Amino acid sequence: MTESTPLPVIMLKPPKGFSALNLRDLWIYRELVFFMIWRDIKVRYKQTLLGAAWAILQPVMTMIVFTIFFGNLAAVPSDGVPYPIFTYTALLPWQLFSKALQDAARSLVANRHMITKVYFPRLVLPLSSIMAGLVDFAIALVVLVGLMIYYQTPLRWSMLSLPLFLLMTLITALGVGLWFAALNVLYRDIAYVMPFLAQFWMFITPIVYPASMVPERWRMLYYLNPMTGVVEGFRWAMLGTVPTLPINMILLSVGVSLVVLVSGLFYFRFMERLFADMV
Repeated sequence: MTESTPLPVIMLKPPKGFSALNLRDLWIYRELVFFMIWRDIKVRYKQTLLGAAWAILQPVMTMIVFTIFFGNLAAVPSDGVPYPIFTYTALLPWQLFSKALQDAARSLVANRHMITKVYFPRLVLPLSSIMAGLVDFAIALVVLVGLMIYYQTPLRWSMLSLPLFLLMTLITALGVGLWFAALNVLYRDIAYVMPFLAQFWMFITPIVYPASMVPERWRMLYYLNPMTGVVEGFRWAMLGTVPTLPINMILLSVGVSLVVLVSGLFYFRFMERLFADMV
């Protein structure tokens, strides 16, 4: 008898580091991402009386209310620019962030029928729900352009930096949204927490007041809120509310956004194996 050839031993080990996130799958499933974005946009405006006008009506009505109560009655300062455009500029990134955050948190539970039947990168769901909000942002941005013309706001080179602050808004929304999307699968009362969290977060972000009202000794702590850097960046880029942007503070906000995103990606990936069973 001849001695049999030993079979090779194959050891399977879980991937480590960023390879464990399988972000390459998002590129492989890019057509699904585009389809989900288009589906979310169609569902948002389907069978609505005003259609895309809701993207304008909500920030405009909020701006009017804030102008009456905070701008006129409370006489909150606005860094030397008219209060309506001061608050509307801040509402643009904020409403994109708030809507994206709540949509991402509900995305897994809302699409449970897909999760339990077919395989695809689960990250597609919160990512597509966040990207769909860019349509509302683009529509509302037209109103801001009209306000700038009405108040004779000059064009600035700093406006070219607006995409960077928009990207920062999306990164922050995705990072926080991934945490709450995974938690919402385990604890369904997360859906009830989200509106309260969004409302509380809005008042610790300089939307109805300028960041300059915050005492100097609290500024560093205040800029740990990444949306503070986003809102101040939007105002600086569009309105020139401050001569120079506080780079150190913006970098702090960017750092917090990236930490939230990376930690959210790893937590989402860690919990992904439980989604089909618990959703």
